[in-house]
Amino acid sequence: MSNYNHFMSTNSITTHTPNIIVSLFNQQFLTSHNTQLVCCEKEPIYRPANASYPHHRIIFAHGFFASALHEIAHWCIAGKERRLLEDFGYWYQPDGRTSKQQAEFEKVEIKPQALEWIFSQSADFTFHFSADNLTNNFGASKAFQKAVLVQIQTYLTNGLPQRAQHWSDCLIKHFRPNKPLQVNEFVLKNSHPCD
Repeated sequence: MSNYNHFMSTNSITTHTPNIIVSLFNQQFLTSHNTQLVCCEKEPIYRPANASYPHHRIIFAHGFFASALHEIAHWCIAGKERRLLEDFGYWYQPDGRTSKQQAEFEKVEIKPQALEWIFSQSADFTFHFSADNLTNNFGASKAFQKAVLVQIQTYLTNGLPQRAQHWSDCLIKHFRPNKPLQVNEFVLKNSHPCD
């Protein structure tokens, strides 16, 4: 089994492909936002349009469906000015972060991972938290997971950012027609009602 298939839900082997997500995204946002989803580099990155390339590009890694959803989540959060900067002008500390750096990473990843989980549910795709720190064997902390869940509940109660809502609607229409998202779909694994 390839790494790509390892991260997919059972029903996604043929439906959650790089070509499908690229096509869906580009149909929705290439003309309206001059933004193109592009597969498949070794590392994900956002590149704004420039003299050599006329479209902003969200580039996801290795053809992983989850990578595309995650990078789109960052794009949905980034404001107009940040969308003119490579990787939205954010710092990125590579794998091997200290526990302090990891805590900082988790703070800035709450909203993107909340949207990624919403997009995953919208696409009927399994979501996995990402600590993005394999070297030091940090998993996503329980506090981080709870913060992501609270952010999802806030988004679903108060509304998603406009581009995020549009993308979620598009995924629902394609992958789970006539099944709108419900707050009770989002549950932490191994959690109990009294936690």
